[in-house]
Amino acid sequence: MEWRDEALVLAARPFGENSKIVDLLGVNVGRVAGLVRGARSKSMRALLQPGNRVSATWRGRLDDQLGTLSLELVEARAGLVMEEAWGAFGLQSMASLLAFLPERDPHPRLYAAADALIGAFALPAAAGEAGVRFELILLEEFGFGLDLSKCAATGTREGLTHVSPRTGRAVCGAAAAPYKERLLPLPRFLSVDAPADAASVADGFRMTGHFLAVHVAGLAGKPVPEPRERFVRSVVKAIARREGDGGGPLAF
Repeated sequence: MEWRDEALVLAARPFGENSKIVDLLGVNVGRVAGLVRGARSKSMRALLQPGNRVSATWRGRLDDQLGTLSLELVEARAGLVMEEAWGAFGLQSMASLLAFLPERDPHPRLYAAADALIGAFALPAAAGEAGVRFELILLEEFGFGLDLSKCAATGTREGLTHVSPRTGRAVCGAAAAPYKERLLPLPRFLSVDAPADAASVADGFRMTGHFLAVHVAGLAGKPVPEPRERFVRSVVKAIARREGDGGGPLAF
């Protein structure tokens, strides 16, 4: 059996003396793993850096085998991942959340969101917003998409400020006022054309983190992965530091 797909390198771990098992996220095949032979060479080490976009060919006798992978580099993006701490933590967070998905289950929208997240690692505000949007799409793929389009109580599409932690539906300021302590803040960049500042990115991750804990990790009987918390702390801190340097909230 054989298939070909465009994919993102998520991780690579040693196998034997000269090979590695490589975890990929493909456009059409979803999350997969395969054996890459000769992976210890200098050229292959560069190709297998997490974050790279590759053209992958998988071959195996049976569909449920580990199989072997042949990879060609499409775009090298390891620099985006490794240049700043939030990039390295962000890719680890993304890979750990994707691990909740069944193998070989296609999720093209999630692939696009993951690709956009890696491309956003150059700036912390961009990475923060892309990280929140990636997690929203991940929730949709698990069957719990949030409805942030209108107020659950009044139907208005204006002045949305909070989200119900039970239903995942948005609530406007007037309807939220008596219940603010029970609701999750809705980050402004998800409801209006506003920059992703440190406070709104933190609000976004607080919101998605709640639903990930209940509807993704919780269903698997596990906690939300620790790499996600490292990413959130790192990227929010970096955005706040830039704001404190006088740059103000970063738009992108």
